[in-house]
Amino acid sequence: MSTMRERMLAGELYRADDPALFEDMGRAASLSHRLNLADPADHVLRRELLTELLGGFGEDSEIRPPFRCDYGYQTFVGARTFANFGLISLDVATVTIGDDVQMGPNVQLLTAWHPVAAGPRRDKWEAASPIVIGNNVWLGGGVIVLPGVTIGENTVVGAGAVVTKDLPPNVVAVGNPARIIREVEP
Repeated sequence: MSTMRERMLAGELYRADDPALFEDMGRAASLSHRLNLADPADHVLRRELLTELLGGFGEDSEIRPPFRCDYGYQTFVGARTFANFGLISLDVATVTIGDDVQMGPNVQLLTAWHPVAAGPRRDKWEAASPIVIGNNVWLGGGVIVLPGVTIGENTVVGAGAVVTKDLPPNVVAVGNPARIIREVEP
C-alpha cells in the first residue's frame, strides 16, 4: 500500500490530512511566510528563499511577494520569468512554468481537484493534475489556470480569463471560459 504522499505525487486520489503532507505544507508555509515578509530590496534573500522553496527557480527570474503555494517543491520556474504580486501556485501536482513567462498580479495556477461525487468528497479525498505554461507565455492579471491545462509557447491570455482547457502555441485567448480570439502576430 502506498503512502498518501506517494499517491499525491502519482496523481491518484489521496487525503491531504496525512502527517507527512502536513510537514511538507508547513515547510512551504514557513518559507513563503519568510519570503513575503522579506525586505523587497533584498533580492539576494528573496532569491535564496525561492531557490529553497521551489523545485526549480531559473536564472534572472523574479516572483514578487506575496506568493502562496501548497508544497513549493512541485513548482518549477524557468529562466527570465516574472510573476507580479499575488501569484498562487496550488502545486499538489507539478506546475511547470517555462522561460521568459510574464504573469500579471493575482494569477492563480490551481492543480488540485475534488471528486464530484458527494461521498468521496465528504471523506476528504482529492487529487491533482499538472499545469504546464510554455515559454514566452503572457498571463494577464487575475488569470486562473485550472487543473491539467497546458498553455503553448508564445500564447497570451487576457486579464481575468479562466483557462479550463489546453491552449495551443501562438494564440490570444480571453474570457471565462478562455476562448481563442486570434493568432499571435509574428
